[in-house]
Amino acid sequence: MERETVPPGIRLGICRGISYGLFGKPDAFVPQAGALGAALVRVYVYWGQVEPEPGRYDWATVDALLDQLDPAVETWITVCSSSPWATRTPSGFLPSSPANDDAQYARFVDRLVTRCRGRVEYWQCGNEPSNTGLLWDGTAPQYAAQLAVFARTVRQADPAARVVLGGCGYDVLSSPPGSRARAFFDQVVDQGRDDFDLFCVNLYGDPHDIPAHVDDARAMMRRHGYERPVVAGEYNGPTLFEFPDAQAAFQQAMTAAFAAPAADPGAEPPDRRTMRALYDRAEQLPDALRMFLDDCPPALAARRDRINSRQIVTRNILALAAGISRTVCWNLAPEIPGYRDRLNLMGFLFGKLALLDYDGAELGIRHPSAETFALLAAQLRDTVQVRRVETTDHPGLHLFEVERTGRGALQVMWTGGDVLTGEDLPATRIDLPWPHGNAHAVDAFATPVPVERNGSTVRLPVSVTPVFVSSDPGTGAPRGASADRGQE
Repeated sequence: MERETVPPGIRLGICRGISYGLFGKPDAFVPQAGALGAALVRVYVYWGQVEPEPGRYDWATVDALLDQLDPAVETWITVCSSSPWATRTPSGFLPSSPANDDAQYARFVDRLVTRCRGRVEYWQCGNEPSNTGLLWDGTAPQYAAQLAVFARTVRQADPAARVVLGGCGYDVLSSPPGSRARAFFDQVVDQGRDDFDLFCVNLYGDPHDIPAHVDDARAMMRRHGYERPVVAGEYNGPTLFEFPDAQAAFQQAMTAAFAAPAADPGAEPPDRRTMRALYDRAEQLPDALRMFLDDCPPALAARRDRINSRQIVTRNILALAAGISRTVCWNLAPEIPGYRDRLNLMGFLFGKLALLDYDGAELGIRHPSAETFALLAAQLRDTVQVRRVETTDHPGLHLFEVERTGRGALQVMWTGGDVLTGEDLPATRIDLPWPHGNAHAVDAFATPVPVERNGSTVRLPVSVTPVFVSSDPGTGAPRGASADRGQE
């Protein structure tokens, strides 16, 4: 069954988080995402959140979302089959699990999609189901069967909507054929071939592996005789798993915490004991691990922020050049004002990836990565294609040409280097053909980059920090971006 692909053009999106309205009042976030240049927002909705009891519906969270939607911004809802009463594994949050009654599940999905009809472009059946036990408590055939019910119901309730396959993590795509995670998705892709319109990949890990991961997702579908467009439901970095020495130290602490017997039934669980051990010996940890801890040294925190800003650019450019037209940044902000728990393991792994934070009860604090996202969105406005340019004269250079409707020429470039220490190396002066009238450059921190012009060639310094070179006059930072966020 072939359906229309995603609409033309490229859209940069932002995910609100994993528990919108679940643990607190659903607040406004679409205007804040739009202010950063997001043209797509993604949000989670849980079965038990909408139908807390059989036949009784609570639309507070869904209506709070609908009330703030912008017609210029696409909407993507991830629907999790988590319920205290309707699923095989009772849960108010995670993991999701198969429905006790498919007809009951279909009624819930129908009511939800019907209420949002015409206002939500993308409906996703859960997220990362191959992460069994944590995000999905069930088998691959069970997920594929539920996906079939989900897709049929969504298409009946809103024929214009598109169904998104639950996110395929980079760990699945990088794992060898026959591995548990790969086997899970292979079964789903085979059994559910008619039950999704878009294949979702979650792009963490090494940014430069993104083209291979996207190719592998396409190859997975082709092995089963078909292909669907690929979208990126999540990306961001850095994460702990990009640094082998940091990952080894973390695994050592976690192994010790899980191996130690609890002193009494009320003792801390192993994940919190792991975090406590890390904080107790923070000064002995490698910098690549320590920078993820709260209250790490300011210089190290600033270095992590700069890596984060660079990767906002590189991950998007690499994904777009691989043919993806929708990318969703993880994530916009914490979902509870003022909540801090430095022993929370998930917060340690992913908490610093948030673009915004609360200023009191409002999302009013922009992290450096938010400024870079806004800059990137401004540079890529009206983009229809990103193409990689081969640079045999500069083997370490990553160069991309951006085609924009009604705007001047744009190229994005950076050089390779170590994730943590690459910024310590001097920039390389690069000569590039530039047959355009103007040449302006700004880096990912909104800092102007000097450009020397020699006829139809430009020369500029390029480093691990991405640089935007444009023929548009007055290229620079968008409103709200800082021009003094270079290396400290």
